[in-house]
Amino acid sequence: MKPPYVLVPDNVSTDMVECLETLLEHARKGELIGLAFAGLLKRRGYIVNTAGELHRNPTFARGIVAALDDQLSGRVRGGSS
Repeated sequence: MKPPYVLVPDNVSTDMVECLETLLEHARKGELIGLAFAGLLKRRGYIVNTAGELHRNPTFARGIVAALDDQLSGRVRGGSS
């Protein structure tokens, strides 16, 4: 019998840190001008927000978030996105 839940490992996700460092590098170069993000915290808390141009242009932000939703939907259905 499987346990009713799976504990999230209590360690640093190196791929997540690398991703954030890459985004920061692009932002410092002026290449990344807007960000819409969702982050999962311990104990299933979360953060969602926008920054930069995507904060100033919520319509465009919604389109980008919809593209992310489509990509995630494909992964749920077994795609390789």
